[in-house]
Amino acid sequence: MPPYKIHAPMASTVVEVLVAAGQAVQAGQALLVIEAMKMEHEIRAEADGRVLQVGVRGGESVAEGDLLVLLGASEARTTATAAYASASATAGQAVAEVDTATGSTPAAAPALRADLREALERHAQTLDAARPDAVARRHALGLRTARENIADLCDAGSFIEYGALAYAAQRSRRTLEDLVSNTPADGLIAGIGSINGARFGTERSRCAVMAYDATVLAGTQGLRNHQKTDRLLGVALQHKLPVVLFAEGGGGRPGDTDMPIVAGLHVTSFASYARLSGQVPVVGIVAGRCYAGNAALLGCSDVIIATRRSNIGMGGPAMVEGGGLGVYTPEQIGPSDVQSASGVIDVLVDDEAAAVAVARRYLGYFQGATSDWSAADPVQLRDALPASRVRAYDMRRVMQLVADTGSLLELREGFGVGIHTALARIEGRPIGLIASNPAHLGGAIDADAADKAARFMQLCNAHGLPLVSLVDTPGFMVGPEIESRAQVRHVSRMFVTAAHLRVPFFAVVLRKGYGLGAMAMTGGGFHAPVFTVAWPSGEFGAMGLEGAVRLGYRKELAAATEGPERDALFQRHLDEHHAKGKALNMAATLEIDAVIDPAETRRWLGSGLASARIDAAVKPGIDTW
Repeated sequence: MPPYKIHAPMASTVVEVLVAAGQAVQAGQALLVIEAMKMEHEIRAEADGRVLQVGVRGGESVAEGDLLVLLGASEARTTATAAYASASATAGQAVAEVDTATGSTPAAAPALRADLREALERHAQTLDAARPDAVARRHALGLRTARENIADLCDAGSFIEYGALAYAAQRSRRTLEDLVSNTPADGLIAGIGSINGARFGTERSRCAVMAYDATVLAGTQGLRNHQKTDRLLGVALQHKLPVVLFAEGGGGRPGDTDMPIVAGLHVTSFASYARLSGQVPVVGIVAGRCYAGNAALLGCSDVIIATRRSNIGMGGPAMVEGGGLGVYTPEQIGPSDVQSASGVIDVLVDDEAAAVAVARRYLGYFQGATSDWSAADPVQLRDALPASRVRAYDMRRVMQLVADTGSLLELREGFGVGIHTALARIEGRPIGLIASNPAHLGGAIDADAADKAARFMQLCNAHGLPLVSLVDTPGFMVGPEIESRAQVRHVSRMFVTAAHLRVPFFAVVLRKGYGLGAMAMTGGGFHAPVFTVAWPSGEFGAMGLEGAVRLGYRKELAAATEGPERDALFQRHLDEHHAKGKALNMAATLEIDAVIDPAETRRWLGSGLASARIDAAVKPGIDTW
């Protein structure tokens, strides 16, 4: 083959000539190095051959197109671009063989560049394997590490970590080696991963995840992990990613000294986290102790999942004692039984593994419908209620029969027990399910139950879940004691919230549908839902039938002789009211839409869910409380 010329690709300076005349070269071999705009470029041979002439010397300036090397080619093999690509692929293969946990390479692999090795070694220092003693102490408590929880939560290999190389802002008082070894990631592991990807697809499954690391400075909030928090939450808000927070930790950290800060009350992490409310699903998880700043973030979550061994409080023992409020052990402050009954905890579980499983399940309701559903025989609903109209029954069994099998996830089970609230699916479609609890106060709605129902409606409304209400209530709870608890304001939350729903609402009256309480359970009135239907056992009135008789026929009852005569008169009027207010009469006057066979409940709801739409134009109202 004839000789070919290698020209300068740009105006530049020759830094170094690597070959001499007469020298044999191979395709891809560097011939010389040039420099332009402070960047050096290797000029490589395009094919095997021999150097016939070198046209420049080191330090010489050349113009674009000047002859650099004349090469006698013995065989044309590839272009410079292809040679470079081949070399890059080889380098990439070598990198792929690196053990990312240790930074080591197989004996036969090419040696890593120093900068890559340094980076791999630093990343390895952030992993659990680099801190066996801390991990062992954690396991001795029966708890998992933050990284173990994230690995369990996220789909395998999907988690990418932000800010892994951060360490505590204490360089002025501790050595770099100490900080890198003992404060990896500054005590907060943060990143983006896929959750339920196999079921709902990659696009729907991406979530932001943050986990305070209790093995690093007790999971406290440091200056750098605040910065990392803000960074990740900003990404989550911009790209509408759900957020999961493992919140265990002791709050603010006083030991960070690298920045001239007095109180640190200008940090934006709490506002950043709170800003996510209503924008994306936000899940908080706690195992162990969660106080102060960690608890403040946790409290902004849509839902809190906590283990039975957890303690949650706005101040830990040190803060309580420092405020002169007494000396307490950590176990005495906000134990799980107290926080479940108070409504702080939405789902109480046995351990971290169960908490992660619930978190995955919870997020699934907001990731879409499923096709792989099953249901119990709907005929069982015909026998779900006792024959006696005054006999209590288990509403949870009804909920389970109405929902797809295994799809029911109850929230705030220990609080506001007059109303059950749960996420569920009907024919694979996710819904929010509200149900009266006739086993508590006969299903009457008190302040706690109203708060629970109103907030649940807000949750479903924010994230686009249709609402289904199973009604069996004598109305709002009344009396001097209940009114002392601001009953008026609390129960009115249900009306205001329901009046601003953008999601479809469906109501099924199982038995009692009395007064304002029944109206609140049906979204503000019987014509507010997409449909309001009743089972044949349904009975209706402006107030409880017994009370209506006692008030409406007070004089007649008082005039009757006490005993069998008065009792018979009362029963006669009660039967009249019951006959007038039964479901068939309500449907005949079009006050409700239909009386259905209980076995048809799922079919009605499935049809309604398939046809109803979200009204995006509705704006939220002002909370009455």
